[in-house]
Amino acid sequence: MEYFMNEDTAWLRRVIHWVVDVVVVIALAWFLVYGFCGQVRILGNSMQPLLDAEDVVLVNRLAYDLGKPKRFDVVVFEREDRQKNVKRVIGLPGETVQIKGGLVFIDDELLDAQDNLEQVSLAGMADSPVKLGEDEYFLLGDNRDSSEDSRFANIGNVKQEQIQGKVWFRILPLLKLDLIRSR
Repeated sequence: MEYFMNEDTAWLRRVIHWVVDVVVVIALAWFLVYGFCGQVRILGNSMQPLLDAEDVVLVNRLAYDLGKPKRFDVVVFEREDRQKNVKRVIGLPGETVQIKGGLVFIDDELLDAQDNLEQVSLAGMADSPVKLGEDEYFLLGDNRDSSEDSRFANIGNVKQEQIQGKVWFRILPLLKLDLIRSR
């Protein structure tokens, strides 16, 4: 009889350890996602082909506490109307951005971009040189023809304090689960 009690106890211990492990993993995942990360649903098609409307991405909120946004980072920023937008960093603090002939120039040098990220059909305010302040960034959507971004007065130059973090992982839809790379 003592043998059976030890078997039953060992089985019960394994179940308890498994349940505790599962609870710890879920708690850790929750803490990481809601403590250091945030999630944002993509509205509209301005970041196609990288991100589609209704995709859900995770945002690393700590990325820019330890550093600054870099050119081509995909970031989440909060507009003045409190709406969150996702765009790509093109111009950095202190630089001058201009769009001439459908091409982006940084400090009078053609932007060296891949995947046609330098192509812009509508220059907006960047038709004239746009000088960025020491804490300002020039952001563009990847789908330049369908993006409300720094080219337009309602967005304009984005201050560093408006940038909430770096987009790093797509979680929905599950079939498109992947890391988001800057370049």
